Amino acid sequence: MQNRSLALAATALAIGLSSGMARAQEINVMAYTGLFQDRYIKAVIEPFQKANPGIKVNYVPQPSSAAMIGQLRAQKAAPQTDVVIMDVSVAKAGTDEGLFKALDENSMPVLKDLYPNARFPGVAGVAVTFDNLVLIYNSDAYPTPPTSLLAMAEPAARGKVVIPGVPDIQGLSLLMILDKKNGGPGVEGRFEKGIEAMAPIAPNVQTWEPKPEVYAPIIAGQATIGVGWNARAQVNSETSGGKLRAVIPSEGTAFQVNVISLVEGSKQAEAARKFVAYALSPEAQKSFTESMFYAPTNSKAQIDPKAINRTAVNFLDRVVPVDWIAVARVRDQLSDQWRRRVLPLSR
Repeated sequence: MQNRSLALAATALAIGLSSGMARAQEINVMAYTGLFQDRYIKAVIEPFQKANPGIKVNYVPQPSSAAMIGQLRAQKAAPQTDVVIMDVSVAKAGTDEGLFKALDENSMPVLKDLYPNARFPGVAGVAVTFDNLVLIYNSDAYPTPPTSLLAMAEPAARGKVVIPGVPDIQGLSLLMILDKKNGGPGVEGRFEKGIEAMAPIAPNVQTWEPKPEVYAPIIAGQATIGVGWNARAQVNSETSGGKLRAVIPSEGTAFQVNVISLVEGSKQAEAARKFVAYALSPEAQKSFTESMFYAPTNSKAQIDPKAINRTAVNFLDRVVPVDWIAVARVRDQLSDQWRRRVLPLSR
């Protein structure tokens, strides 16, 4: 009898340990701080955890893709991160450095449902969100909405313009749009016409490093006009009661792409892979688009028309094509040109 009791106790202990191990599965997902963090946790991470109670997801916020890749480089010998969401151009650099593990359709069938432009040669990850550049403005200062990027060059905008400068991808996108509008040579010519087109805008710039983001100073009226990302602009327009508004400028817009990647050497690779698959699913894509107005990358996601109409999906004819991988190769040269020829104009 005693032996049977001991056997039952041992079995119960083993079951308890096994259950504890399942509950102890944790993955660290590194992505953007601020609004992205708040909305992504509610729209994607919390539903994933509810559907997968054996996996705990820790959100690791970073202010930028540059900060993310810095963390990953520091952790390369002993990765502490399992999944990363970052800009595609930075993800290309990380792929080249062996920081990410390639995704496979055989083990992740959802990849077959993604739009063709969700994949990028030489990038060990796929697009998880599409965003686009917009002209943002304070509605009190502009009762008649501005329509052109050149509104930032007008006398009324003197000292009231906020632009995240190069090498930030918002500054890079602005350069590319202006270059295209002015018949520039594009990436091969280092966006020369875009650099020239910044000459009348730069003297009006209040700051090239708005903190924490461009939206707050425009809502407060400290600044009145600038450029930002559509997704955050749409949310800030709601939360500010319309103090901040956004338009696609007449010169056009450019897509910004965030990719989701598996970190090479992850200690929880299977759980991480399961999370990536969920993040790319129609359910998660629908939830996040309707929460924060990023355009979806899964072709099967059925988005509420009210949400999809606030993305660039209906304005594809105004999207300037950008080869972000090619841009990544000349990013340092562009940064040098920006420092020498644009920044001095604002002093």
